[in-house]
Amino acid sequence: MLKRRPFARFDSAALASAKTAAALAIAATALAIAAAALSGCERKKEAQEPLPPAPQAEIRAPAFTPPPSTAPLIVTLGDSLTAGFGLPVEHSYPAVLQERLRAEGYAHQVVNAGVSGDTTAGGLARLSWQLSRPVEVIVVALGANDGLRGLDTEEMRKNLAEIIEISQDAGAKVVLAGVPLPFNYGRDFSRRFRAVYKDLATRFDVALIPSLLEGVAGRRDLNLADGIHPNEKGARIVADNVWRALKPLLAR
Repeated sequence: MLKRRPFARFDSAALASAKTAAALAIAATALAIAAAALSGCERKKEAQEPLPPAPQAEIRAPAFTPPPSTAPLIVTLGDSLTAGFGLPVEHSYPAVLQERLRAEGYAHQVVNAGVSGDTTAGGLARLSWQLSRPVEVIVVALGANDGLRGLDTEEMRKNLAEIIEISQDAGAKVVLAGVPLPFNYGRDFSRRFRAVYKDLATRFDVALIPSLLEGVAGRRDLNLADGIHPNEKGARIVADNVWRALKPLLAR
């Protein structure tokens, strides 16, 4: 007689759990497909829609209108007396000179080529850069630091002569400005120092300002606390001194 094989026990709870897991897996797959489709649509929409314009930086007008690049140039080659030591740049004598030119109806542009502590040798070394553009007039006010350091006046003469020659060869008119020395450098040295400017002005036939600081040197009310460099009022007088020699050389 054949023996019946026992049936496997049917667990209804396990079956229900399996069905639930399968349903959840199907739902998760459907959600993933839907999300991918939605993401693709969004990317397509973004690609079709133009991007908003980038924010533009605020453009402000300059504080002043720079002179045109074609304006004739006046270069003021000098040391701290030209640079405007201790003063705001707008109160240096070249800046005051620029104001005067505009007030008088001249279109010239003044280039402040003053470097504090510079000597005639230093001015000569950087001259070619200043003459890299056409220059109508160059005002040379160098030598104060040569004198204060007690440098050889003949070397100073040689440097200034080269500055004048190179400037004239470049087509620039030259204004040569003398500078005063303190009295404690000795009468002989002071005499030889002052003679350099007079001799060179005659030799090269250039306009001469006997003293850049005429009417300013030695006056406490027109100089800074160091007693050497002009204050704002003094710089205006210096600009007047230069203007008197400069004006006859300018073309309108």
